[in-house]
Amino acid sequence: MRPKFALLILFPLFIFTHGVAQPAMPGRLKVFIDCHSGCDMNYIRTEINIVDFLLDRIAADVHVLITDENTGSGGDKYQLIFFGQNQFSHLRDTIYFDNAANNTDFEEREFLIKYLKLGLTPFIAKTKMAKNISIQMKTDEASKDSKKDSMALKQKDPWNYWVFNTSINGSGSSEESYKNSSINGELSASRITDEYKIVFQLEAGKNKSSFEYEDDNGVSQKFTNKNDSYNFSHYLIKSITDHWSVGYEGQLSRNTFSNNKQRSQLTVGIEYNIYPYNQVNTKYFTISYRLDVRRNNYFDTTLYDKKHETLTGHGIESTITYKQKWGTVEFGLQYHNYFHNWKFFNLQAECGMDIRITGGLSFFVFTNAELIRDQIFLPKEGATPQEVLTRRRQLASGYSISAHFGLNYRFGSKLNNFVNARFGN
Repeated sequence: MRPKFALLILFPLFIFTHGVAQPAMPGRLKVFIDCHSGCDMNYIRTEINIVDFLLDRIAADVHVLITDENTGSGGDKYQLIFFGQNQFSHLRDTIYFDNAANNTDFEEREFLIKYLKLGLTPFIAKTKMAKNISIQMKTDEASKDSKKDSMALKQKDPWNYWVFNTSINGSGSSEESYKNSSINGELSASRITDEYKIVFQLEAGKNKSSFEYEDDNGVSQKFTNKNDSYNFSHYLIKSITDHWSVGYEGQLSRNTFSNNKQRSQLTVGIEYNIYPYNQVNTKYFTISYRLDVRRNNYFDTTLYDKKHETLTGHGIESTITYKQKWGTVEFGLQYHNYFHNWKFFNLQAECGMDIRITGGLSFFVFTNAELIRDQIFLPKEGATPQEVLTRRRQLASGYSISAHFGLNYRFGSKLNNFVNARFGN
């Protein structure tokens, strides 16, 4: 009787374990693209048409978070995080790739599509659309790109990681009673590696504006405003550990707008990152302390009867950035004061958030507030009405505030796979 009794117990268990229907394989993968890098969504939808692109991240099978950071060569290091959701919640992957500084927008989006396809492949492989995937895992020996990649791996950088950049630009406009022209230039040299960040930079510019108007007596008057500036800076940052770094910056500048005839400044500082620096694409939380000494020479005597002076001060700065599935949060706080009189200080706070509340509902806010108590460079003589209107001189201000905020809600069809570029987008 015992064997029969055992069979009666094991038979239902066998039916339960082997007879339960397996989860149905989905027909098409549902994808939500969360791009912080200005992705060309029309191109993505055109090149990957075996998935459904959703506007609702909650309903998606995979949430793709795309971020990028600048590299030492002037290019970008992209990070693509693939978060599996719903029945794909056990899948998660991260892919990195470098975009060279000289790549065109076309080449950049080609790279992005390539690695986006690679990351989506394990997910699509578990859908009925897997039959439409073709994978090539061999190099084309005749390929020009393959040869370049091979040579890059074998050879040392002939420039020793130095990158040089020069640019010049100008603008002009003219009306019957107003003319404006400007010219600006920049020259820089930088060497950025994991151990050091070395930068030399020179910027210079000139601006000229002329106005014609009639005074109270009906007499035609002409007022010309000229401003010029230059700024030379050099800084060196040394990596100590995954969390600590030190550095210094030297600066020489001139700016007629700010009554700055010549200013030389030296700053040294130390910075601590709560998270390792290699996680900068998704989270960044730094605190830095800096000491500075500056020598100021002014065009006009300042409010405090100074034509030149030497100042010492210090400052603390903190920056927080989080880029996650739920959105992005950025916050910055800066404080600086002079040692000779602590009432001369500057406090600045910046905050930016783009938060997805639920489904297609998101909230964004970007604010900047500055408490200004250190305008010791202002000229003793007040600005004329013309200088005020044309912003020829910087004016006294105790604070500065700006804000940009709002709600955004998307609803309707969750599927959005069509591309229609007629009459633009």
